[in-house]
This record gives sequence, structure tokens and C-alpha cells, in this order.
Amino acid sequence: MSNSTAVKSCVVYPKPNPQSRLRLFCFPYAGGTAAVFRNWPRYLPSEIEVCAIQYGGRGGRIAEPLSEDVVDVMNGVYADVQRFMDKPFAFFGHSMGALVSYEFARRLQREGQPQPFALFVSGCIAPHELDNYEPTYNLPDPEFIAELRRLQGTPAEVLENAELMQFMLPMIRADFKASQTYEYIPGPPLECSLRAFGGLSDELTPRKQVETWSQHTRGSFRAQMLPGDHFFLNTSQSSLTRIISQELLMHLNKDTGHVQHA
Repeated sequence: MSNSTAVKSCVVYPKPNPQSRLRLFCFPYAGGTAAVFRNWPRYLPSEIEVCAIQYGGRGGRIAEPLSEDVVDVMNGVYADVQRFMDKPFAFFGHSMGALVSYEFARRLQREGQPQPFALFVSGCIAPHELDNYEPTYNLPDPEFIAELRRLQGTPAEVLENAELMQFMLPMIRADFKASQTYEYIPGPPLECSLRAFGGLSDELTPRKQVETWSQHTRGSFRAQMLPGDHFFLNTSQSSLTRIISQELLMHLNKDTGHVQHA
């Protein structure tokens, strides 16, 4: 990504698209950066602009402190993201990003602010079920790195680079702690539609616990499993973005009365 796009802002545009009709704010997984979504614009129609979220302590925000709490992560981007909500928008979040985007949508609703057309969550079981997590964030370095290797979300060449891992481990640990110590506080379900995705080979997100996201919306809900492990958003990127595109275009056309032609 170009350093000229939203440096120090938490909103990064992989491909600026001021003519878009809708913004899709994308929240990365634990240990991830806005660069996770750098290729998404090529899979999405021109009506949709990808706005990747950069958490504190990485990328253009490297000088900012890390957070070990999901709600704190959300609060750290809340005001900045709101500046970009001047057109219809939706949220996508994977794993920890699912929780951050969910808490963002909850805060918008509590405060009577404009809400997303839709919330797309993936690689994360429903919030009220997360207390079953076995923590790994506090493992000694060798065991923690072995866990990262097992999850297959970090490239092998990164895991084998001791100097780079010393730099990255505090960020990854902080994110893992945020995810694994998250405490769901009951509240009203969201009004927006909600779509939940899981990986067919992901042991962390069995279908049953993906489907219970249905309890967190009064809007329409659908759960869908896609080929892949916990990081199916990379291996099934084309299928995932196609489903998201179809859903968002349907919302746009329903809102404007326009008919989308293939």
C-alpha cells in the first residue's frame, strides 16, 4: 500500500474509489494489518470501496500503543472511522476483526448513529460462546510460535526469522489476548443484517457455533461454510468476496430502486 493513503489514520484505501456508492470497512484478524485486504478491490465491483482498518501499534500507527482488549481496539478506531461514514457502508471482520466490527456496530446502535447495511463476520464463533477458548497468548515463545505455525496464518519464512518474530510477537500476543479474554456483555441485538462465515476445515469455528451468531441480529441472517481452514478468507477469497458483493449490491439496489445488470 502506498504510504500516501491515510498515513496515521486507521482507514487505509488499497485502491481509492471516490465514485463508489458504498464503503466496506474491513477489520483484520489478530496479528494482521490493513494489508490483509490489499487485493480485495480487484474482486469487488466499482460500486464498493474497500476501506481497510489499521489497528494501533502497526503500519502507519506503529508509534501508537498496542491494546489487549477488543473494546479498546474498537474505541481506538471509532472516531476516525466515523469521518468516512458519509455514504452507505458495511463491515467485514475476520476472527478478532469479527469481534471488533461487531462491537463497533453495537456502539453505533447504542449511540443512535448511522448503522451498517450489513455486518459480515468470519472465522469467529458467536460472541456469547467465546468463554470456551483455551488461552494461548501467554505461552512461552517456542510454544506460542508453534501455535502460530499450527494455525497456518503466518508465513513460514516469517516464523523462521527470529529477528522479525521478536518485533512481531508483542503485537500478535496483544491481539491474541484481546480475542481470548473477550467478555461478552449482553445487550440488544443488532438491527442490520448479519452474515457469518466459517471454514469447513477450521476446528476453531464449528458450524453450530457460527450459526448461533443469529442471536445477535433482528435483521436477516445467514451462515455459510467455505472451503479452507481458519484462514479461508485467503484461500477462498474469490468465493467470499463474491458472496459479499452480491449481498451489498442487493442492499444498494433495494435502497435506490435500481436494478443491477450482470
